[in-house]
Order: sequence, then structure tokens, then C-alpha cells
Amino acid sequence: MPATPPAPGDGLVRVGAIVFVVGAVATLVTVAPLFLGTEPFPPVAYAVCMLMGVGFLIAAAGVLRSIGAQRRQARSAQ
Repeated sequence: MPATPPAPGDGLVRVGAIVFVVGAVATLVTVAPLFLGTEPFPPVAYAVCMLMGVGFLIAAAGVLRSIGAQRRQARSAQ
């Protein structure tokens, strides 16, 4: 079975997903002390949680890039 070449934007979606997961794990780790009654993490840990939103934006940019490439390909086929 031949491998299909990656479409434009696939790399951005993968990177965005990885960054999102890192941010989600950081969010879970940062919130855990609130439930466990331990000392909260320093403010830098809360800044890492923002990676969740950054990852979402990166993945969205990859999807938009893929949509644009598919539209250009459809127009050239007509």
C-alpha cells in the first residue's frame, strides 16, 4: 500500500495536538494540589497551562491551511 504524502497543514495539526496535550497535563498537575490540600505550584506552572490554548490555535491554523490547499486544488481541477 503506497503511503500518501502529507497534506499542507498536517504538521501543524500534529504539533498543535502535542502542545495541547502538554498544556492539558500541566493543567491537571496544577489543579491537583487544590484537591489534595498541598502547597500550590508557583505561577510559572499556571503559565504552562496556557499551552492548551496555544496548541488549539496551532492545530486550527493547520486545519485552515489544509482547507485552503483543498480549495485551490479543487479550483485548478475545474
